[in-house]
Amino acid sequence: MFDIRPVAYVIGLLVATLGATMFLPMLVDIAEGRGEWHVFLQTGLVTVLAGGLVSLSCANAVRERLSIQQTFLLTVGVWAVLPLFGGMPFIWGATEASFTDAYFEAMSGLTTTGSTVFVGLDTLPKGLLLWRGILQWLGGIGIIVVAMVFLPELRVGGMQVFRSEAFETMGKILPRATEIASSISTIYVALTLACAVAYIFCGMNPFDASVHALTTISTGGFANYDASFATFSGPAEYVASFFMVAAALPFVRYVQMLNGHHTALWRDSQVLVFFATIGTLVVVMAVTLVSIFPHHPEQAVREALFNITSIISGTGYASVDYMGWGSFIITMFFFIGLIGGCAGSTACSVKIFRYQILFASIRVQLRRIRAPHGVFIPRFQGRPVDDETMSSVLAFFAFFVVSLGVLSVGLGMTGLDFTTSISGAATALANVGPGLGDTIGPAGNFATINDTAKWMLAFAMLTGRLEVMIVFTLFTMRFWRG
Repeated sequence: MFDIRPVAYVIGLLVATLGATMFLPMLVDIAEGRGEWHVFLQTGLVTVLAGGLVSLSCANAVRERLSIQQTFLLTVGVWAVLPLFGGMPFIWGATEASFTDAYFEAMSGLTTTGSTVFVGLDTLPKGLLLWRGILQWLGGIGIIVVAMVFLPELRVGGMQVFRSEAFETMGKILPRATEIASSISTIYVALTLACAVAYIFCGMNPFDASVHALTTISTGGFANYDASFATFSGPAEYVASFFMVAAALPFVRYVQMLNGHHTALWRDSQVLVFFATIGTLVVVMAVTLVSIFPHHPEQAVREALFNITSIISGTGYASVDYMGWGSFIITMFFFIGLIGGCAGSTACSVKIFRYQILFASIRVQLRRIRAPHGVFIPRFQGRPVDDETMSSVLAFFAFFVVSLGVLSVGLGMTGLDFTTSISGAATALANVGPGLGDTIGPAGNFATINDTAKWMLAFAMLTGRLEVMIVFTLFTMRFWRG
């Protein structure tokens, strides 16, 4: 019989932890003196109490080893339940958001998507702005743990290729999650502090630097201003680009470098392809900007570097409304968002390694056509890719494309125009943030779209953040039959 208590125990602990973090923005609101501190006090107490009671009631069922069913349900359940509590400050706070808007915003934060339904960010209490940053920061470190612990074990989307990459403590999921989380936390916190200090040196005030550091390292993209990152031009864009790239690299390589393997990062083919992709795209876009628009070369390189890095990493900051850069660049941005960063990072979307495996498979097929009797094996990181991994990667691409099509049609049925529908579906599944067009483009937001579309997009954010197939597995009869 399926036992849900171990799953509820872990989710309860995480809910209680989320509630405890609400007291930090409460202190910020007290310091600001706008009288909003009681919102976080109330929601924090409710969240801690609810999570604590659930954990206590299920504590007698705790096990070190979870079944496959329980692991799938835990992975999805965490990201579905936490936004329910994470959105409460938006309902009771200054935004007075509806339940739909609050859940959408919290889901966008915890999945590090960065799409927002709020306008007037410039005037919101600092506590709420900080809370949005905390949601993304927690979601960023959470997805690294999921990518390194759960996805390789569940053999989802080709992630099993990384099963022996980082930590050789296979088998017991919960102890392994604790070990990996503790190993990564130091690096994650150090990068966040370094980013905040760099922002301060670029002229940001300490509060803006702190919140933007939280949303940069998590590749989330929530900003404190309606103009997003356009509020900070010049050196801050270079700093943001550097740290967005750093957060989109495999965190396991940082751990290995600290353990003495100093060349681990540069021996990773993901990293090399990621850098090559960004470099090529920046050159093409900068040349286009200089050729078509009256851009100074430095401005063209800076704006191209920042916005390409923001979109490919899934951060979603915008320093300029690139909808005015012409159809060629707009099309580029649509497909850049479908690339993504490296596996085991805070970045989202399809991921570089899947394209590497896909192209390796294509090369092998072409060679087999030329030499039917030859034996050719696709390789990744110098190792053969087995049939199971190849099938999993191809299945991921199929699920992703089908999901994108179905979601686009569904959004169109709610009354959204073609550009908003297809770019909204893409940005939600890829967890990028801004879409295309006047409504949800880099100069807009998701405030005016209908509630049905918001729920569809929230589900898409969850689906995309968990590599698509994990969520759909829960809707199969065989899963519940064991």
